[in-house]
Amino acid sequence: MWRLTLGGAGMAGFPRGYAGGSIKLLFSQPTSSRPLRRTYTVRQQSAKTIDIDVVRHAHGGPAARWAEQATIGDRIAASGPATPKRLNHDADWFLLTGDMPALPAIGAAIEALPSNARGRAIIEVIDRADIYPPDAPPGLQIEWLINPNPGQQTNLLVDAVRQMIWPPGMPSVWAACEFRAMRALKTHLRDERKVNRARLYIASYWQLGQPEVG
Repeated sequence: MWRLTLGGAGMAGFPRGYAGGSIKLLFSQPTSSRPLRRTYTVRQQSAKTIDIDVVRHAHGGPAARWAEQATIGDRIAASGPATPKRLNHDADWFLLTGDMPALPAIGAAIEALPSNARGRAIIEVIDRADIYPPDAPPGLQIEWLINPNPGQQTNLLVDAVRQMIWPPGMPSVWAACEFRAMRALKTHLRDERKVNRARLYIASYWQLGQPEVG
């Protein structure tokens, strides 16, 4: 992951409290008047800046290449932010799960939990070097899964959630991952675990072999 700090006059009017929300970075295209859009999570926020984390790729697209080459003073157009997808803090316990593109949002959500929160986070990364523990409440256990082939071994994350011992009480669940893993998780959480839909956020942040559209 590569962390970038964005600031400057363009931050005027950016709302407070949007860590965990998303913005879209806009990249000009030589063959089109329409910019290429890529979505990133606001990992941290201060009064005048926001931080975003970018997954580094050996053969990255325009956003990853821009992030690798960015230097102080470079400019980038952006739109947003979108409202963060919050956990229900009145829950008895919490479950957060996802893969590397979801790691910034998971980290922001964990750091927004109350200090007495308890539960579990199950996070898939590509390599042990990618493990970057967020500032979690003492009662939240974090389990890291290593998957060098993200999007191909889709059962790793799903099986870890299936094998959980489900604590008593009402949960609040946050999940985001590759499209096929997301579909399997949705079936498990909604149909098998019977998680209340009002207390479940689940999304696909990416799909293997497919670029982001929009």
